[in-house]
Amino acid sequence: MNRVKKKVLFVCMGNICRSPGGEAVFKKMIEKASLSAQYEIDSAGTIAAHAGEQADRRMQRHASQRGYLLDSISRKVQPEIDFQHFDYIIVMDDSNYDDLVRLARSDEEVQKISKITDYSQNYSYTSVPDPYYGGDEGFELVLDLLEDACWGLLEFIEGNSL
Repeated sequence: MNRVKKKVLFVCMGNICRSPGGEAVFKKMIEKASLSAQYEIDSAGTIAAHAGEQADRRMQRHASQRGYLLDSISRKVQPEIDFQHFDYIIVMDDSNYDDLVRLARSDEEVQKISKITDYSQNYSYTSVPDPYYGGDEGFELVLDLLEDACWGLLEFIEGNSL
């Protein structure tokens, strides 16, 4: 049986910390749930400042310590392609949300956008803070928030059938 894949795009500003982290955490979760063949996961940024670069080395290090592989290459959101291709566009904060809503060309496209923290189960954060200018604790917090919210996202997409 040939099933249509569920397509999820994680978005932050530069696509070098939070969104590649979300991509890696979610990939690992769907792998553990034996759902990898049913999903396509990617990440992008609202700006192109880091396009073509790997994830921030600090983010890679902290993620690696938890068993996540951040191997994506940064790219800028391509609204004319991404809004059509992806089913879920998951942003890290209000600024990312506002940027994408401005780029959306229809209500249907806006409906695809949500904040990762909307799916949080154990944390009350309303956004995932950008760790770029902080220390190690910022990267650890990002991973804590992503692990919690990605599980909630997966349950939401799968209809709480996990």
